[in-house]
Amino acid sequence: MKELGQVTVSWSINTLDENFKNDMDNAVSIERRIAAMKRVYDAGIRTVCFVSPVFPGITDFEAIFERVKDQCDLFWLENLNLRGGFKKTVMDYIAETRPLLFPLYQEIYDRHDRSYFEALEKKAEEMAKKYDCPFVDNEMPYGRVPQGHPVIVDYFYHEEIRGSENTGRRRLGT
Repeated sequence: MKELGQVTVSWSINTLDENFKNDMDNAVSIERRIAAMKRVYDAGIRTVCFVSPVFPGITDFEAIFERVKDQCDLFWLENLNLRGGFKKTVMDYIAETRPLLFPLYQEIYDRHDRSYFEALEKKAEEMAKKYDCPFVDNEMPYGRVPQGHPVIVDYFYHEEIRGSENTGRRRLGT
């Protein structure tokens, strides 16, 4: 892969809890993903930890960051989008398995209250300062960064990016 030039390899990790991962995803273990990311990073290939989707009240992105910060160049954060039949499936799962979170999910996904994810955006920016990492909003910079200081990419509300190219600027009024 390294011989191909500008290669980026990404792993989706939205939890460190294997049981929750198994409920949401029939894929390889989180530990296996983290180990693979390290091998690729150590080989000199740009890596991304894609924290997607961030499940409100469940995903602890700072705990994930602490596990992978020394083996990724980009750390993307994307909100959970619920559309179509998937919404009912997730809402039913939350109501059944995490009933204390159900009111939060109703606020976000039924009443369209953005305050939870707006607060997470602020938390991500504060985390970037805490760990001395660059913080960008809806951008995808290329290149390697100093180990332990990945670019934290606020990719919440990426559906609001203007035009077909990712300009890094959100549409106003949405």
